[in-house]
Amino acid sequence: MAKQLPSSKKPAKRIVLKPTYTVQNIVASADLKLDLDLYGLATLSRDVDYEPEQFPGAIFKVHDPKSALLLFKNGKIICTGAKTEEDVRRAVRHALDLIKKYRAQQKDKPKGQQR
Repeated sequence: MAKQLPSSKKPAKRIVLKPTYTVQNIVASADLKLDLDLYGLATLSRDVDYEPEQFPGAIFKVHDPKSALLLFKNGKIICTGAKTEEDVRRAVRHALDLIKKYRAQQKDKPKGQQR
């Protein structure tokens, strides 16, 4: 029979973890249920980057609240970087304002100049 050596290990203390949480990033999606002209939106605002060879969506950088929106031709929107639900709403409202401005400009143009 093998001899047991005396153990120098102390009994393990029971550790209770109480983590704290902070929201750093919310990802949300929305559907406008209309087609978007991403080229037109990109020409209207310096905050919209659209390079279809690189990525199929336009990237709209919103400064207040600091977040980014991915706008897709089919009217879908992905919002990233917001810290609260209200920030998501405000960021999407910025996109809606930009889209309304673009559509108003298109109505004012003569038929031959519209995209």
